[in-house]
Amino acid sequence: MTRDFETRICLPDASGIALAAETIAAGHTVAVPTETVYGLAADARDSDAVARIYAAKGRPSFNPLIVHVPDAEAAQALARMSPLALRLAAAFWPGPLTLVLPVRPESGLSPLVTAGLPTVAIRCPAHPAMRALLEASGAPLAAPSANRSGAISPTSAEHVRTSLGGRIPLIIDGGPTARGIESTIVAPEDGHVRLLRPGPVTAEMLERAADAPVVTLSHSGAIEAPGQLESHYAPSKPVRLNVTEPGADEYMIGFGALPGDMNLSENGDLEEAASSLFAALHIADAASTRGIAVAPVPMTGIGVAINDRLKRAAA
Repeated sequence: MTRDFETRICLPDASGIALAAETIAAGHTVAVPTETVYGLAADARDSDAVARIYAAKGRPSFNPLIVHVPDAEAAQALARMSPLALRLAAAFWPGPLTLVLPVRPESGLSPLVTAGLPTVAIRCPAHPAMRALLEASGAPLAAPSANRSGAISPTSAEHVRTSLGGRIPLIIDGGPTARGIESTIVAPEDGHVRLLRPGPVTAEMLERAADAPVVTLSHSGAIEAPGQLESHYAPSKPVRLNVTEPGADEYMIGFGALPGDMNLSENGDLEEAASSLFAALHIADAASTRGIAVAPVPMTGIGVAINDRLKRAAA
């Protein structure tokens, strides 16, 4: 692996955020915590900077990026927001919901961000470190997960350093992330909300806020939002799902009453399981076993998002 940088790690205090903003202004990337996972941020208007995101991650150029903004007003400068989109933003921003919206021709966004699509994925994050960096940089920040493309998403600064050390100049260490899995992605459309990637904001929550049905269409194979690749979030070893009896050479990730080498939530709490998921996969991937086994997780609430990530990890 080419090492282009001596990767520095700083705290999300005033000096750390100022250093991060200077790094962004110089056209480089910064790994920063959000409430979901750590993101690899760069100025979404600077094509050279956005290209550095793709290069550091080894991310395919057809896979679009999420643009992070401080509020709905900033989002409206970049994209057209329908009344339905504004209702969803009012209900869930700042928070783990990404809206896929028609991009404004005058947005100034790099075409690399949208991967040539007529839409842009936009989110208003809640994490104080990311919000401070948005304010200090004064830029919309493109920020996919801060890891090598297709690998397990990072929920700690150490995960980022292991994956991207030497490939990026700076990591802001804000501790473990709270939510643990990436944002829900939706496309608000006429009379309904199309769910593109499940996440912490569940379909039931969306329906209540939107006062409109949430539909999940079968995936056509065309990529229209981040997180839609069939194989994604993947460890380096085979993953077997819905396991009640692990093999002799498998690291077992349990859930609820089904024990294992570690347990996503001994109490069967799906929110706790989501927060623990990627950290558990990192630990299992580093174990000496040849495979990973995962106990069944219910397909209710945020369990839908957990199973989505596990299915892609096992693909």
